[in-house]
Amino acid sequence: MDFPRTPRRVATSRDTAQTPRRLNSSHESDFPRTPLRRVSTSALESDFPRTPRSEFIRTPRRRGGEVDFPQTPLPRRNPPRQQPQTKSALALPHRLVVLLNDHFKSRDDLLKATFLQSQINGECVALEKAIRELKEKVSRGCLQWRSRSEEFGRVADGFGSMLPESQGGNVEKMVRIELPNLAKEVCWIQTIQLYAEKALKLEVMVGNLEDSASTIVRQTSTNKSFLGFQHVPNFNVSRWKQEKLLDAINVMKEIERELIEICTTRPEWSNLVKAVDSRVENALSILRPQALSDYRALLASLGWPPPLVTSQTETINQTQLVPNPLLLMDSTKREIYSQSFLALCALQHVQSQRGARQSMKEEKLQKSLSFESGLWAIDELVQPIATRMEHHFAKWSSQPEFIFALVFKITKDFMDGVDDVLQPLIDKARLSGLSAKEAWVSSMVKVLSGYLEKEIFPPLANKFRENKDESIDFSSSWLNLIDLITSFDKRMRVLSSSGIQKITSLIDLNETISKSVSVLSVFDEHLDWLQIWAEIEVSVAQEKLKPELENEKCWSYEIKDQAKIEEHNQKFLLSTREEYKAPPIVDAILKNASLMIERGHAVPTKSTKIEFIRKSGVLFLNHFFVLLLQRCRDLELITSAIDEDALVTIAGSINAARYSESVICEWDEDISFMDLNSGDRNKTRSFFSDEVLFLVKLETDCLEEIMSAILLEFEALSYDYIQNIDQWEDEGEPNFSEDDLEIGTVSLGFMEALEILRDRILKLKDFLNSKDFFDLWRSVAEGLDYFIFSSIPWIDVRFSNSGVYQFRVDMRAVFLVFKPLCARPEAFFPFVSDCLRLLSMNKKDVDWFLRELTKNECRLKEWMHQKNMYHVNGSQAKMILVDRNFEE
Repeated sequence: MDFPRTPRRVATSRDTAQTPRRLNSSHESDFPRTPLRRVSTSALESDFPRTPRSEFIRTPRRRGGEVDFPQTPLPRRNPPRQQPQTKSALALPHRLVVLLNDHFKSRDDLLKATFLQSQINGECVALEKAIRELKEKVSRGCLQWRSRSEEFGRVADGFGSMLPESQGGNVEKMVRIELPNLAKEVCWIQTIQLYAEKALKLEVMVGNLEDSASTIVRQTSTNKSFLGFQHVPNFNVSRWKQEKLLDAINVMKEIERELIEICTTRPEWSNLVKAVDSRVENALSILRPQALSDYRALLASLGWPPPLVTSQTETINQTQLVPNPLLLMDSTKREIYSQSFLALCALQHVQSQRGARQSMKEEKLQKSLSFESGLWAIDELVQPIATRMEHHFAKWSSQPEFIFALVFKITKDFMDGVDDVLQPLIDKARLSGLSAKEAWVSSMVKVLSGYLEKEIFPPLANKFRENKDESIDFSSSWLNLIDLITSFDKRMRVLSSSGIQKITSLIDLNETISKSVSVLSVFDEHLDWLQIWAEIEVSVAQEKLKPELENEKCWSYEIKDQAKIEEHNQKFLLSTREEYKAPPIVDAILKNASLMIERGHAVPTKSTKIEFIRKSGVLFLNHFFVLLLQRCRDLELITSAIDEDALVTIAGSINAARYSESVICEWDEDISFMDLNSGDRNKTRSFFSDEVLFLVKLETDCLEEIMSAILLEFEALSYDYIQNIDQWEDEGEPNFSEDDLEIGTVSLGFMEALEILRDRILKLKDFLNSKDFFDLWRSVAEGLDYFIFSSIPWIDVRFSNSGVYQFRVDMRAVFLVFKPLCARPEAFFPFVSDCLRLLSMNKKDVDWFLRELTKNECRLKEWMHQKNMYHVNGSQAKMILVDRNFEE
């Protein structure tokens, strides 16, 4: 949309009251056309009641230096007749009595009477003043209301005269229907008037901007290359052009303020904003190249860029610095350069404001703008240096370390001059939060990133795609380049932060700052290169660890010191790999994964960082976890006879999974991973939540497999013993003491099962970490308790006294297997313990129990709880005791 142009003149109050003569028809599309209608009204007569005079409280009167506070009676329509004053009528008011009592409590307080009098007088004066102001305010309000009422009456009378005679009395319809419609028409006309005023004002400002741009271009064409002669520059012309540029920038600022106001208050005027933006953009397309051209010419007249130090000179004298023309300027050149620098910064600031307003980012309108793409004035300083550096870069394509060294040296050599000369100018330009050092470093990093993006990474990526299977040399070259970039980024961050080393995790929290001084930001635009990098990391690590993964010694945990084992078995707060009894291969896996993750944290952007870590370090860990799972599945542990080597192998896999889980959970608690997970919608999940769940399931499944194998083996070995009813029905010696249990002989059919069980428990105690072993032996004890209780045919067996004694001896042997693990192993066999208590009851108690069982089950349950029997219920107890043989 073309914004019409008018003669250049300053808008006056008379101009703004009129509609501009040249308005494009498209501007009118901002307003829907509503036809005006003739509204007829009838005469209105307004009768306003008189406003009664306000009564005010009288002020205190002075009597001989004393203050009198008379009571003010409420106004009455018919005041009462005055009565002669009595003694009670002359009494002081209560408020005055309280005041005197508060200030005059003793005779000494009479000295304060003068001060109290002055204080009361001041308060009275203030009250009198407040009353006068209130009277004036009320009077003004009444006059204003009266004038508006009279004006409304005149308007109503005018409407009444416009109505036909037949509708002269239809005032109510006019007020309710026609008058609101007329008000809408008036508002619409006022909006068009405001639109015209804004359009005329913007037309004048845009015209002034275009005049300034054309004037600068004409002057440049007249005085071509006014800085072409380095020794005799035309500084007068330079000053004049800088003043014109600053005038144009000020006009642009005013235009931007007007457009921001329109976008905020009148968003429907989009066509007007587009028309102004189009013409301002045309002016900017003239001003910016001209300003940059003048700035480059000025730099050339100052001797910029200086000659770079060659490799030969650098070898001779490592401490020699490149001469900085910015520090060698005289006062005249410094003044001209300062004006040019400030003008360029102001122009970029206005450009940033326009971009923020066009993108409608309110936070950028309210806060200070950040120059994410760099500062133009500093970029122009770097550009000629970059042209000279690229000549050297081409010779060092096979030795990239020289490229990084040259860029770092040039950046460091000019750092002091940039800080001393440019930082004051940036502060003068009021670019808050912008550092000259950081802008200089960012611009140098941008040059190096651009060269790597064009000349270094594409050939490497093509070689990888062509020779993906045979890429050992290529992988080392790629990783070497990544190491150089990471080291270079760290050194450049130190330079940009004035030599103060920042915490890496805190640097990464600010993506804008980190990205501007990081060469690794090239991967943000090339995710295919990021994928190649991740694949190389994983393949190199796997190739490096392949011999260890195939060596079974690296998968086994060696027992070196029995004393340390006993100490570790008592610990439940584990931290090191030795305490977890994990195989050495786990340390190698976690260290390589940690290196990949550390490389990923160097990437500046959060999204790219997350993608790389998941495709490299997390993927490498997942491959190892799948290998752990496969090793466990390949071992057929659930058989009638357990292979001890398989048992040790599975225990090692459990330890490896448990140790890996602990390390990954520690990584999750690091602030860097907490920040990576902050953008996730599901805030309750951690970064490694899927991996932790996989490891927990692996550990649980392996422990259940071991427990099931032990119980199945025990069941197979003790089946004949459990089914042998005669051993508990045989009658022998009638009485046995508790001491006899210790010297009693375990049943022959039960000894092998107990011995194998003991060997399995001791083996797992030596090779399984204490946490999982604690859970495992308790689960095994619980399973044995349920197996023994549910397998004995209680309903068919008649326990004799000697049978009860033998059963107690056998169960005591089971308890002794777990005696080294706890003080009271019988507590982990609740069903067997309850059965032993029931079988140990005498005949009298058994008869009473069976008799009460049919009468009162609640009382019987309480009695069983008193005897510490909580797991066997009444019907089960009856099944055990109903055929009890006491051998009478």
